[in-house]
Amino acid sequence: MCGIVGYVGAQQAAPILLDGLRRLEYRGYDSAGMAVCGPEGLRVCKAKGRLQVLAELTEEGRAMPGTLGVGHTRWATHGEPNDVNAHPQVSRSGLFAVVHNGIIENYAVLRERLEKKGYVFRSQTDTEVVAQLLEDCYVASRDLFEAVNDMLSVVEGAYALGIVCRDAPDRLIAVRKDAPLLLGYGEGENFIASDVTALLPYTRDVVYMDDGELAVVTAGGIRIYNERRRPAEKEHHHIDWDVDAAEKGGYDHFMLKEICEQPDAIARAITGRIQKGRVVLSDLTMTDREVRELGRICIVACGSSYHVGMVGKYNLERMLRRPVEVSLASEFRYSDPIVGPGDLVIVISQSGETLDSMAALREAKKRGARILSIVNVVGSSIARESHDVLYTWAGPEIAVATTKAYSTQMAVLNLLGLYFGDILGTVDLDTYTAMVRGIEALPHQMARILADTADARDGLAHAHIFLQVNELRGHYAARGILRIMQILIYELSRLRCRGAHDALYDVGGKLLHHIDGVVNVQLFQYSGELRVRDGVYHLLLIGSVKICENLRRRLL
Repeated sequence: MCGIVGYVGAQQAAPILLDGLRRLEYRGYDSAGMAVCGPEGLRVCKAKGRLQVLAELTEEGRAMPGTLGVGHTRWATHGEPNDVNAHPQVSRSGLFAVVHNGIIENYAVLRERLEKKGYVFRSQTDTEVVAQLLEDCYVASRDLFEAVNDMLSVVEGAYALGIVCRDAPDRLIAVRKDAPLLLGYGEGENFIASDVTALLPYTRDVVYMDDGELAVVTAGGIRIYNERRRPAEKEHHHIDWDVDAAEKGGYDHFMLKEICEQPDAIARAITGRIQKGRVVLSDLTMTDREVRELGRICIVACGSSYHVGMVGKYNLERMLRRPVEVSLASEFRYSDPIVGPGDLVIVISQSGETLDSMAALREAKKRGARILSIVNVVGSSIARESHDVLYTWAGPEIAVATTKAYSTQMAVLNLLGLYFGDILGTVDLDTYTAMVRGIEALPHQMARILADTADARDGLAHAHIFLQVNELRGHYAARGILRIMQILIYELSRLRCRGAHDALYDVGGKLLHHIDGVVNVQLFQYSGELRVRDGVYHLLLIGSVKICENLRRRLL
């Protein structure tokens, strides 16, 4: 959930870092900080709480002059949220400042080793180990590149690192292993970031780093080295999102905006893939013969994408007349999966960077399976490592509770089923035609429903929604109810209601947020409660008359 932004160029770095971090606020955080190299050397400022606290401390960045720096928003993993544990973490002499997403798994062993050498640790974080270890390696070699590689040779875990050295005020070091990090190319300035939304106002030319890569970023250019530290040529990606696509655009919050963007998102996902009543997936490299010779089909995903897979399982089985297995990515590699040459593993991920899904993909690939991914972010790690990829083209999804990403994944998976079923001859013409027409009609139908409920704001009523569901409807209903509850919780917490509890369970008892068997949210006369007993979903709402009636009519 943490965010990284880095800048080197001719402009003042701190205001750019603050702006980039603001664009990553949606990811959630408990503290923020910046390190800037300038006339006064390497300066660090960090604070617990909202980013606005950091902005006020630094006078919107004006109090930290310098043209190179890194910024970070932290979600605590090691050590409580406070000023000391916030990033950047600094080495004992202030020579290095480090921002880090991920977890250093052997930090305790490394910390003990450094403490025996006389290093004193100020924070409880695993990241400070990286900073102190960098200084220890640098003192021995006096070579920044060598020191970074020496540090990396002993560090274990997942990390995206942004490194600044006081002795090298003209360059940033970026390193990636199992955590997203990208490079942004500008004119006389360059950037690093954990998410492209941080860079949209400054550049659309980006390179996604691969695992094991290291980049030296200066104002004049970026040098990228592969895992063997040989120069690497990387494909550049042009980001064609509008800046407004990653901002609220007049809506009260991102979730409402993204709910309302679903018709356009679905339209983009299916445009060009349905031609003259037929599904055409020119993105795929699979031949008709390869489709006919497919063995097992397995869908692997996490979170809401997993529920896309659960619904997709039933649709694919009906269209292809063969069994489809769905696995949680977090369990897949530990289950000794029965996949191999001739089998198809479909990996679904919005970001294309989901760590468990990446691990599952690599496990399946190692066993010889063909990988087809359904992802949103072009050029993401999962997309690059797949044999085939179908993009959803949903655009940036900022809200934590997925909306348009889920809808577009479902649409694309259904298109895939129709495409395979047509080749296999397992879908009769009437069913095929009806499903294609249904998918084509979705954008208009969704737009009409959203228009019908746009003014549902006034009046209060009780609505008791009682659902007795079979397995397939259960996956739809569970996601729908969770979305309702997440919207309620978000709205109430946004209004600073003390009764709002972020406590949601996924289907099958998979914990989404905090442990609580029942969800209760209350705001004066507006409340909701969800209980699940014996496959029966109970949702009690006190709210808008129109909202309650619409929910009851559509869910029942």
